[in-house]
Amino acid sequence: MQEYDHEFAEFIYYTPGQWDKEARLWPVRGGNSIAKAHYRVGPKRIECYSLHVVHAGRLCLEFADKSIELGSGDLFCLFPGRTYNYYALSSEEPLQMSWLAMDGSRVKSLLRLAGVTPDRPYGQGLTTAQAEELLKQMLGKMAAVERGNPAIALELQSLICGLLAEFIPGTLPVPVQPNEPSDWIRECMEFMDLHATEGISVQQVAAFAGVHRSYFSNIFAEQVGVSPQKYLQQIRMDKAKQLLRETDASVTEIALSLGYPNLYTFTRAFKVYYKVPPLVMRAEGSA
Repeated sequence: MQEYDHEFAEFIYYTPGQWDKEARLWPVRGGNSIAKAHYRVGPKRIECYSLHVVHAGRLCLEFADKSIELGSGDLFCLFPGRTYNYYALSSEEPLQMSWLAMDGSRVKSLLRLAGVTPDRPYGQGLTTAQAEELLKQMLGKMAAVERGNPAIALELQSLICGLLAEFIPGTLPVPVQPNEPSDWIRECMEFMDLHATEGISVQQVAAFAGVHRSYFSNIFAEQVGVSPQKYLQQIRMDKAKQLLRETDASVTEIALSLGYPNLYTFTRAFKVYYKVPPLVMRAEGSA
């Protein structure tokens, strides 16, 4: 760490590439700090999302004419375009923090899952030992990064998602308008619409959202009215019906085109869904 006017700190910088931006989620910078007694930051605004984890000591965060005292195990986030002040409070231990600045269109919705929003830019008691370890790994990877290496970019994205997942309570309610899925669920539905015929699983969709499968399934069913598995099945069955009635593709070709492993699995699923075999559906459509 280097000594500065109000802290000892190390700063790590990352330049996003194509693979980062395609994922709509990437790190910008990060670091660690040990504050001096007169530590104070702000007023300031930033252009990305800067997540700070408090390891020891205490601080006061001021935002939008409000303030909150935070300590070990707590976190706060600076949101783009908002004004913040934060400063160390008297404590037996000096204020110690790590931070990770992120950008991309997915960051805000992922933070919201942890209850961290522009109106409430902090979380108390959310930091776990696993979260601290993931953040440490994240900063280590950023410090030793090979610019333009897609494998590193994917690993950093995975670490960000894992870190944010640690902050998400399993029972967190997600406020939505009646009968209208929230933004991140709509994004998942678009992902499913696009890739359902490739045989994707619910686990893969949850990974796309950056949340645990059980949490994703519960919120999806609550907002959409059907389970994600049923939604994927509905997409495949609608497509199967269309292919049977509008093309001359064989039933085997349709089964494999929709991501089913073989004809038997597809035919069985089709009969359960429509109550008739595929060839009967085709005959009825051409009658």
